[in-house]
Amino acid sequence: MQTKLTQTIVQNAKPADKLYWIRDTLVNGFVMSVSYGGKKTYCVDYKKPNGKRATYKIGDAMRYTVAEAREAAQKFLASVEKGVDPSEPVKKITLGAFIKNSYEPWVLEYRKSGAATLNFLKTNFDFLFDTPLEEITIDQIDKWRAKRKKSGLKNASINRCITSLKAAVNWAVKRNIIETNPLVKLERMREEDSVEKVRYLTDEEKERLMAALNERENEIKRARESHNEWLDTRDHDLMPGLEDKEFVDHLKPLVLVSLSTGIRRNSILSLKWGDVNFDDRIILLRADSAKSGKQCYVPMNKVVFDTLSRWKGQLKRTALNDLVFPSPKSGKKMGSCKSSWNSLMKRANIENFRWHDMRHDFASQLVMKGADLNTVRELMGHADMKMTLRYAHLAPNVKMKAVELLEDIGS
Repeated sequence: MQTKLTQTIVQNAKPADKLYWIRDTLVNGFVMSVSYGGKKTYCVDYKKPNGKRATYKIGDAMRYTVAEAREAAQKFLASVEKGVDPSEPVKKITLGAFIKNSYEPWVLEYRKSGAATLNFLKTNFDFLFDTPLEEITIDQIDKWRAKRKKSGLKNASINRCITSLKAAVNWAVKRNIIETNPLVKLERMREEDSVEKVRYLTDEEKERLMAALNERENEIKRARESHNEWLDTRDHDLMPGLEDKEFVDHLKPLVLVSLSTGIRRNSILSLKWGDVNFDDRIILLRADSAKSGKQCYVPMNKVVFDTLSRWKGQLKRTALNDLVFPSPKSGKKMGSCKSSWNSLMKRANIENFRWHDMRHDFASQLVMKGADLNTVRELMGHADMKMTLRYAHLAPNVKMKAVELLEDIGS
């Protein structure tokens, strides 16, 4: 039987010797079945995406109006049209499959720190890779945090890992892969145990550092001269002399520029001569090499200007696209300078001072010499004042001068 289903037709439909269907003429596939016992049920008669015919039960005709059932049938059939069978149990995507098939290609393409993010996820949350995204629980993360904290990991490091996870799951929500982020109510851990002690050079340490740099330069020059004498006595070709060179290699100019600009190691090793404006005494940090992903400008003081001028004067390749500090072996971007840096620290008898601490030294010296924190923030390229405030304790005289402005009160 085929007709436009109405409430009247539903009410008046009588049972027969066997089950029969009343097909709706408005929505093809929307039917009401009437059993031999008189039970009336709204259904959808449809063809599955694989071609097989099937029936999907909407509900009891005594509980739903025709309009409600017809609307449900339309939504169901619309999904079938798109190749999705709503009657089939939805296969939930696991965290591991989501990262591999969806998130990894995107984050590597559009995020500068994509590789680091993926490393955080894969090394910390692999135990969740078989868990469906929407079934990850805060309890699971709490247990993981407790375990990591017990192993000695600082709260700030734990928070960074979880931030990467929450960001990935948020991405899944925005792409309609899941409806909600199950970790949305997960709170960050307090980071009092993670406050980094600012390491900067004392006046004595800085003197030892400069002396070590000069001593290293002289030793290399003497070694080259001695080697050439040895070659000369044997009628071998001599190596280029270093007597007239301002610097024997990259280390001294790198250290001088780092201490006077606070530029991060990756950024300074990525510098090209086109980024150095000697006329305006400005260094451009390009967005692709800056940690913030934004370009910024760093002014050159006399030390930086003179150092880079002299360094450029002794290089053979100084075109705009040439690196300021190329690898002496490959001519390409250098790595970490770890070996030469560690040797220099040992020579200068300086302990617990990393390359990155030259950045802290730069900021610390500025604050101790009276620079205001907002200026230091801009020079350091900090997005907000929170990172800069770690240096605030180095300027107690600033607070004293501030309260001295009120000394006339009560006079």
